[in-house]
Amino acid sequence: MDVVELHNRTVDGFVRLVNEVGPDQWSAPTPCSDWDVRALVNHVVGEERWTVPLMEGKTIAEVGDSLDGDLLGDDPVTAASAAARAARDAAAAPIDKVHLSYGDEDPPEYLRQLAADHLIHGWDLAAAIGAAPQLDPELVDEVATWFAERDELYRSAGMVADPLAGFTDPADQLIGAFGRDPRWSTSTGLVARFGAAFDRQDLEAVMALVTDDCVFESTSPAPDGARFEGAADVRAEWEKLFANTANPRFETEEAVVLGDRAFVRWQYSWQEPSGQRGHVRGVDVLRLRDGKIAEKLSYVKG
Repeated sequence: MDVVELHNRTVDGFVRLVNEVGPDQWSAPTPCSDWDVRALVNHVVGEERWTVPLMEGKTIAEVGDSLDGDLLGDDPVTAASAAARAARDAAAAPIDKVHLSYGDEDPPEYLRQLAADHLIHGWDLAAAIGAAPQLDPELVDEVATWFAERDELYRSAGMVADPLAGFTDPADQLIGAFGRDPRWSTSTGLVARFGAAFDRQDLEAVMALVTDDCVFESTSPAPDGARFEGAADVRAEWEKLFANTANPRFETEEAVVLGDRAFVRWQYSWQEPSGQRGHVRGVDVLRLRDGKIAEKLSYVKG
């Protein structure tokens, strides 16, 4: 496939998805754990805005910080559409070298990098807003073939996460190669953010992810634990847990989401007075509702 066509088709696919983002979805989580929908779109729009000066032969120093920060303004869809049009127009520019951060690059290689980013982030965006993934088999084949020769380079540089294997569909294999789980959903994102906030002992972030009428059942006292109902009581119990535990760590070993239920295997550890670390392993049974956690029932190995 002609590389300009490849680039432009992936750009078109991404901007079509931007047009599907609902008014209340811009702050929704995405498979890129550091970005919500708006940050993800802003990242891609930034790449498109950079495409124009770079394909004109400008250096990164010449562009400077003019494309830093928020590029979406009050109308993200219009901003994304304009950036996409400009990037498509720039892709066919007759230029010998593109001046990138790591050195001069051939334009076809630069355009393939952009195509891969648009295709993968298009999947990220579709998953985040609940849209049907738009991974054209031709585009998947082109990007997969290109990436197979660069996988080790990208991974050693920390540019992509560890791969996930075990998938048979070519699109799922490509998503897994880029460190994503093709089964990701907004619910799996919620569970992951909750676990990460608990591990950081970030009580405000934890409480922002639970419902006002949330229920928590603790692992002690034996044999049934204690039950706390409502955000105020649950907050007080978790605040006490964080305050009374030396250097606590909450590590997720496995998480499975099935509809409105989630099951999380975890290890909780702390520092003993002797300096050694103690730990317990257990399971949380979660109930999800309206994008938050409504119930956390905790069980621990005997």
